[in-house]
Amino acid sequence: MNTDHPASLTPPPAGYAEWLFDLKSRIHSAQQRATLAVNRELVVLYWQIGSEILARQAQQGWGARVVDRLAQDLRNAFPDMKGFSPRNLKYMRAFAQAWPEAEFVQQAAAQLPWFHLCTLIDKLKTREERDWYLAQTIEHGWSRNILVIQIETRLKDRTGAALSNFATRLPKPQSELARESLKDPYRLDFLGLGKEAEERDIEAALVRHITQFLLELGAGFAYVGRQVHVEVGGDDFFVDLLFYHLKLRCYVVIEIKAGKFKPEHLGQLSFYMTAVDKQIKQEQDAATIGLLLCKSKNKVVAEYALHDSSRPMGIAEYQLVESLPTQLQTSLPSIEQLEQELVDTHMPESDAE
Repeated sequence: MNTDHPASLTPPPAGYAEWLFDLKSRIHSAQQRATLAVNRELVVLYWQIGSEILARQAQQGWGARVVDRLAQDLRNAFPDMKGFSPRNLKYMRAFAQAWPEAEFVQQAAAQLPWFHLCTLIDKLKTREERDWYLAQTIEHGWSRNILVIQIETRLKDRTGAALSNFATRLPKPQSELARESLKDPYRLDFLGLGKEAEERDIEAALVRHITQFLLELGAGFAYVGRQVHVEVGGDDFFVDLLFYHLKLRCYVVIEIKAGKFKPEHLGQLSFYMTAVDKQIKQEQDAATIGLLLCKSKNKVVAEYALHDSSRPMGIAEYQLVESLPTQLQTSLPSIEQLEQELVDTHMPESDAE
């Protein structure tokens, strides 16, 4: 046997590549489990410390200064361990106040990194809001930056708020899932377009920023195409935007109207939905649903129009620019600035050293 050649230049034995791939997958999974386990232990420890601070302050009358003293003593005892600054100890106390149940912390909250939890404590005031965003973050795997965006754009308030006829046009539980899949309004600030932008400009910008648009649409949406061609009776027609929803297992036709909603808009949307059902939809797919995005709408008119439609549709407004004074808009922090602010706010003193 020739041993002069490096092992990397020697052809691997049969089955080696598959075995190596399997080993890499198992090692990667083990690393992830180890990271999650360490995070879980850390979060539970922080909750326990916060709970004991609360209890001792309540039962024994210890003042706020005990936090500063405890921080110094813990850092002296564990000089190589980060996270025992006075600021972080106060977050631990706030964490225990926000979620006082040990079982909830162990089963739900401990699935998130510590700074995600600090963000929920900082940005939200009620238990209901914190629980909702916590559950969404776990389900969708949001980074802290994405979590900040979703909170700042009031995702909870907008989710399921679009007018629709799903309750009477779709079977349960699909009708409820479809309703929760739509929002109102849709925030399209990331397009960088003014309020007078035309429909084609909005479509083109949405495709250029498809990653951000998919984030705004929400989990489950997969992009299929823009100006999708369908031929009906020898005439050519083009669907503005076509998506597929992985949870609903159906196509979603999105039409954009750069103006106020009119009842006849639903007629056009319905026509495109029929074309998709007959020419693109497969037998295993559920019935196509439609979403009309308009600049504004009269709620009563929209409700009447939806009532008369036999197809499952929703109507929602879009916002290109927040309706704020120009001078205030220019002073709003960017997402990058928000992220840096969180880092500066939450970074324990010992972490920054």
